[in-house]
Amino acid sequence: MAILFSTGLGIGYIPYAPGTMASLVALPVGYFLLYCGGTLSLLLASTFILVCGIWSSGVHARSVGHEDPGSSVIDEISGQLLAMLPIVPMGRTSDGLAIAAAFVLFRFFDIAKPWPISRLESLPAGVGIMADDFAAGLVTAVLLFAFLHWGLL
Repeated sequence: MAILFSTGLGIGYIPYAPGTMASLVALPVGYFLLYCGGTLSLLLASTFILVCGIWSSGVHARSVGHEDPGSSVIDEISGQLLAMLPIVPMGRTSDGLAIAAAFVLFRFFDIAKPWPISRLESLPAGVGIMADDFAAGLVTAVLLFAFLHWGLL
């Protein structure tokens, strides 16, 4: 069960760019949560996935003997959902450009891992796996909010 959750129901086993694929899959899920339940439902889902992801990605990492296995993509799903938070408060749930910006910005911060995001990877076990992507999602959400607020998107 832990490995299935950690791999995003198997998305992590996709041979090319599993993290990007997990982020792409998270977009319609995030949109659905925003549309049906608003910002609170998206925040709760992202936080629930974060908490469960700490456990499941830690179990997964131990089972494969790698600190941060590439097949563990639940961190991308949680972070991508968090990155989408500003879209509803700005009244832009149908704005494909804002959703695309949430995806591109999140992938940039997840891959580039600028300081201090990069420091979070060194946290132990599942916390380290999840924390850097959650931080990348948070940074993305702040930037996306600013872009939407200032009319840049």
